[in-house]
Amino acid sequence: MYPILTFATTGITAKAAPPDYNRFKKTLNLNSARNGFNDTLAASSNKKYTAAVPDVELQAAVKSFVEDYIEKNDEMLDEIKFKGNSCFTTIEKIFQKQGVPVELKYLAVIESKLKTSATSRVGAAGIWQFMPKTGKLLGLKIAGKTDERRYVYKSSVAAAKYLNDLYKLFDDWLLVIAAYNGGPGTVYKAIKKSGSRDFWKLQYFLPQETRLHVKKFIATHYYYEEKGSLVTLTKSERERHLKAVKELKSTENDIEDPQTEPETFYNWILITHDDNNKLKFIAKL
Repeated sequence: MYPILTFATTGITAKAAPPDYNRFKKTLNLNSARNGFNDTLAASSNKKYTAAVPDVELQAAVKSFVEDYIEKNDEMLDEIKFKGNSCFTTIEKIFQKQGVPVELKYLAVIESKLKTSATSRVGAAGIWQFMPKTGKLLGLKIAGKTDERRYVYKSSVAAAKYLNDLYKLFDDWLLVIAAYNGGPGTVYKAIKKSGSRDFWKLQYFLPQETRLHVKKFIATHYYYEEKGSLVTLTKSERERHLKAVKELKSTENDIEDPQTEPETFYNWILITHDDNNKLKFIAKL
């Protein structure tokens, strides 16, 4: 039997069962029996209380739409993911820097299928489909042969600014997406007519194109992420979800909770020494 002692270290985490260190030693020509070395397995342990954070579920009001949309467009969405990886990466870096949820990158899929050459019948262009006036207001140069709406990096910086501005107005990402498509005025009219700021209650006071734009975004998000996020929730849904997460984290940190069973983890180190306790070898396992 090998002795086990407590040894403070950081490194690869493994379950409590000791690793098969002899196989590891053979690869280094460290055979205890042949060389007369002695082995000690050192381990540091910690107890971690865990609680499962709930996923953002698909709203019942949009479930059938999402299922149908994905069934009809799965090949197109998969192709965009394959071809647009570098574009997604660029958008993610910009959004993280600007404090915009990175999941909003999927809005560009709905807008343009990530095509910089995309141009709408009314003159919107680039992956974020900015109209000339909006693009200029956001600092993009549009003159002669130069059209920065078609530049992934610069247009994504502009998109981040625009999305942040819309969020300051609505404090609700579904309404932001609706306003991105139909304009803030269109959303305010729907709010006034419906008497609600909940997308699921005001959606039928929006133009059909805008209403479907939001649902397409949710479907695309679910296709790529296989779950929702804060940007697929209304404000009230978001607040309920964050409250539930906060309560779970509180439970996770309550180590006196008898209902919570801790998991024990160990970091293992092999220490090989001779009969005079002279260190010969030390390694993480």
